[in-house]
Parts: sequence; structure tokens; C-alpha cells
Amino acid sequence: MESKVVGNNEDLLSGVTRRDFMKFCTAVAATMGLPIAAVPQIAEAVTSPKRPPVIWLSGQECTGCVESLLRTGHPSIETLIFDLISLEYSETLNAGSGHQAEAARAKSIEENKGKFILVVDGAIPVKDGGIYCQIAGKPVLDILNETAPLAAAVIAIGSCAAWGGVAAASPNPTGATPVHEVLKAKGIPVVNIPGCPPNPYNFLSTVIHFLTFNKLPALDDKGRPKFAYSRLIHENCERRPHFDAGRFAEEFGDEGHRQGFCLYKLGCKGPETYNNCSTLPFNDTPGCWPVATGSPCFGCSEEHVGFHSPLFSKAKVVFPTPPAQQPDAVPPKGGGAKGFAYGVAGAAIGAAAVALSQRGGKED
Repeated sequence: MESKVVGNNEDLLSGVTRRDFMKFCTAVAATMGLPIAAVPQIAEAVTSPKRPPVIWLSGQECTGCVESLLRTGHPSIETLIFDLISLEYSETLNAGSGHQAEAARAKSIEENKGKFILVVDGAIPVKDGGIYCQIAGKPVLDILNETAPLAAAVIAIGSCAAWGGVAAASPNPTGATPVHEVLKAKGIPVVNIPGCPPNPYNFLSTVIHFLTFNKLPALDDKGRPKFAYSRLIHENCERRPHFDAGRFAEEFGDEGHRQGFCLYKLGCKGPETYNNCSTLPFNDTPGCWPVATGSPCFGCSEEHVGFHSPLFSKAKVVFPTPPAQQPDAVPPKGGGAKGFAYGVAGAAIGAAAVALSQRGGKED
């Protein structure tokens, strides 16, 4: 096995070779759009013996965000919580329980005021004083309000924490509220990592950016890291050429669906959802995201789309008109001028189909 030395820090990432570790740091830098010169800084921060304490609170959630984090491969979950960060409290991953766990949380917060990272998954119910979600007999609303002002940074992971998610869907009987809305009156900034669940690397990259530069990454107007949520899924979707050429699956299981045609008519929300699902697959597995498996994008990471728009309603296309010279995904035999003409005609068909559907016109 190769040496596990990074700078002057030795064996701080148990079981990881130096080569693999530097590949990881390089990949993180690339994910965040940082120059190659940032890689040594990331490596130094990640291997620092001063690991940041993390307090993880859970509100109204399904544990999916934690489950997705458990399936990371670079780093693995044990490397993450034992070497990169110090996970002081998590209801799902705690070794202890009951009074023991709550005492450990209180002790860590007291000893690390202004230094720990607060991670929250799940919506926060505010109706009736928040009695609909309690931890150790105390509303999570109160725990959040007491803990957030003491943290160095607050990260809302998952669409429930970022937007309210399924818990906040109409009629929202518990008053489920996003974390940033709860903390807005206190003036506490919150980083939103939406998704149901989000790609774990969007979360890990955000944490590593904070460790490296002692500040959060650049955020958009909704508090999302720009490196992950600045582009529409539709822009880099593997089915985009079919959209531009006017080739759509009309129903699940038809010939177009089996051939991988665009899923727009089946309710795909990729044209109005900002995320990097189409460029950063889950579980380090190429093609591991809904559209690649034949399922339309649900829009889970977009506010007011997932859990709010009807499942099979057509998306609002931000860029409905494709380039005039968009090439065919499957060029006709013969190519040349004839193939180019087919491409232009297909593009016009795609744009017309979208325009008609958005005006309530007939598409067939």
C-alpha cells in the first residue's frame, strides 16, 4: 500500500492511499469549479487534526438524506464521520440513545460554541408550537432556535429542510416550514442543499469548502451552492437531443420510451429544475439518476415544483427553442444536406410541440 502522508499529517485518513486521496481532493475541486491550485489547500484542510464538530438535527423527514450519505464511496461513511468531521450527534447514527445522546449533544454545543456545523434534515413544524415533531419531549422547533445561533454554519440538507418537501404539501396540517424561513427572523444564513435525497457529494463539497476556506461556497438567490445548482437539468440531459429533434415518449412503455426518447410529455420537470443530477450520478454509478432509468424528473430539488406541481403536468420550459443547427441524436442514413434538413425540421417540431402544449394547443 502506498504512503498515507499528506503534508505533515500522517495516517489521518485510515485505509486510503495517498494517490486515491489526492484524486478525491481533485474531484472535489473540479465539482466546485475551483482551480487545480486549490487541491493542496483542500488536502491540508481535510487532514487537519482539528476536525469540525457536526450536530445533525432531524425534523419531519424520512431519513433518506442520511441513507444517501451512507452510500458514498469517496469518502466512505466511516472515513467521513471519523476522519473528515466529528459527528457529535445524529439521531440516526448515534451509538447511544435517550438521555445519554441528549447529554452528549448539549455538552458538544457548549464546548464548541461558534465552531460547530449544524446540519438539519426535515421540515420544521411551527403550528401549535411545533408539537408535531419532538425530540426527547421537546419540539424540534425550539431545539433549532436554541442551537442555530451558536453554530458556525447552518446547512439544510434535502428538500424537506430546504423547501418544506412532502410535509409542507397542501394542506400542510402541521405548518411544516423550511429551515431558512424559521431562522430568517434571527438573521441566520442557511445553505440549502435540496433534493429528495440530494446527491451526497453536493453536501460533502459544501462542507469541505467550509473547512478549506473558512467560508461557505458562493450561493444563488435561494441559498443553494452555485457549483451544484446553477444549471437546469434539461441543459445537460442525455435525452436533450431527442427533445430538440421532437422525439418524445408519449406513454410509459411505448416505442419511444423504450428507445430513450425525451420524457417531456410524461411530465419530466428537468426543464425547470436546477440541479446537477444529469452530470453527477448517484452512488458513483454512471446513469444512476431517474431520467436515465426511464422515469421523468420529479423536480424534487426545485422550490414549488416537486411536491407541488401535478406529477404528470408538463414543465415550464425556460429555453423552448433549440439551436437551428442542433444535430440529430440518430442521424438519418445518407447524412449530408438531407440529414441537416431533418435536424432543422426536428428542431422546429420540438419547439412547436412545447409552444403548443404551453398554450393548451393540440400536440398530436
